[in-house]
Order: sequence, then structure tokens, then C-alpha cells
Amino acid sequence: MSEQLNLLLADDDVDDRFFFDKALKVLPISSALITVEDGAELMKYLSKNTKQLPDVLFLDLNMPRKNGLECLEEIKSNNLLKHLPVIIYSTSLHEDVADVLYKTGAHFYIRKGGLAELETTLLNVLTMLKEKQFVRPLRNKFILSLLAF
Repeated sequence: MSEQLNLLLADDDVDDRFFFDKALKVLPISSALITVEDGAELMKYLSKNTKQLPDVLFLDLNMPRKNGLECLEEIKSNNLLKHLPVIIYSTSLHEDVADVLYKTGAHFYIRKGGLAELETTLLNVLTMLKEKQFVRPLRNKFILSLLAF
């Protein structure tokens, strides 16, 4: 089973994009990563690629031009995009914001942390995708951490 997973990361921080790519490269699951640098670029990319959406979108919340929540709302209200799984990938973590993101349709919320934690979390997410067991959890399991696995 060598089917490659196609991942899209929307994050304005060059270091975060670098570490995300670095974490993916050590995992035993084959993946291709496309990155965009802000929400406006993300929405332009998605609108041009509605026929070939990625397997999952990792979405930073705090980006210029269009933030992650605005993008999520736009994705989930678009019939061509609404089935795209979206994982929030952000430094900040506030329960009230997490509630809004969950209600808007995000699948999971990953808090940015160290490289080892990112590798473990990504391995778990990609394994769920690969094994076709990627389902939106109940709200109490929405925020992923190492303790969740």
C-alpha cells in the first residue's frame, strides 16, 4: 500500500512550514506537501483545484489577509470544498475559539509544539487517513495532544 497522501498546509510562518515538512519526512507514510502562505492564497489554490483537493488541510489560525477561521467558514459553506477535512494547526489554544472552530466544521485542533510531538501527532493523523478511519470526533476529543493517543 504505497498510495501517497496529499497534504496542504496554510501557514504564514516560514519556520513552521519548514518543521512541518521536516516532521513529515521522517514518517513511514508517504505524503506530498503543498504549502500556501496566507488565507487568501489558500482560497485561491482551493478554488483552482476543486477537482483535486488534498486529503487533508492543516490550517493556521493567525494569518494575514484572511485568517484561518474566515477560511474555514468559506470552505465549509462551499459545496465543492465542504467535504475537505480541515485540521487547525495553531500556536494559540483557547477553548472558546476551539468551540467556534468545532461548530464551524474543523475535524481536529493541533497545538503547535516541539518537533517530536508534531511527528507523533502527524503519524497518528496520517495513519487514520491511510486506514480510512479519519472521522470527526466528539468535541471532547477535538483537541489533539500526545495524551489523546
